[in-house]
Amino acid sequence: MSEPLPLTARAAPGDLHYFSLAPQIAKVLYTREDIAARVKDMGRQITADYAGVGRDLVVFGILKGVLPFLADLLRSIDLPLQSDVMTIAGYKPHFDEEPPRRLPGVVCITKDLDIAVSGRHVLIVEDMIDTGLTLNFIAKMIRMRQPASLAIVTLFNREANRLAWNLPVRYSGFEAPDDFLVGYGLDYREQFRNLPYVGSLKKEVYAL
Repeated sequence: MSEPLPLTARAAPGDLHYFSLAPQIAKVLYTREDIAARVKDMGRQITADYAGVGRDLVVFGILKGVLPFLADLLRSIDLPLQSDVMTIAGYKPHFDEEPPRRLPGVVCITKDLDIAVSGRHVLIVEDMIDTGLTLNFIAKMIRMRQPASLAIVTLFNREANRLAWNLPVRYSGFEAPDDFLVGYGLDYREQFRNLPYVGSLKKEVYAL
């Protein structure tokens, strides 16, 4: 189990609190208000696009960074739907070893969908698409289950690093800059997920 990250600075009385600007954050890129407005817009567009599919809409996210976005997006879709989550992991470490960072495109499904998707309209929800290799594997797996349609929703899209270009990305919230982003589900060593905004992490925190 990794140790908590040391704070590079302690907030003095009257200084900004953690939610306003965590000490390890270089700058805030997208505020709570920016994210909320964009998610609502995406929810309205999805509502309009899938208004005619009845109860055949399935929306699922890939844990665990997607949780805040998935929860807010589901509340913004004004349609009957079913939701689910999928959990993926890399290779299992040996006993007492810290889990290694999962390699892009190397996928082990640790929790599959509980909902059947055959003949239904499926939306995969992601927090960020980078190379797209892992998501490409999952999209191929879902296609083998013969859904009526398949599309991807992502809050952040980083096309500069894209290696898989055949992804059915229909809804994209923001173009992700080439920074280490944290907050609103995005993490560094399982920290910063609870920040209500998305910011860039200071290089001295992760460039060790």
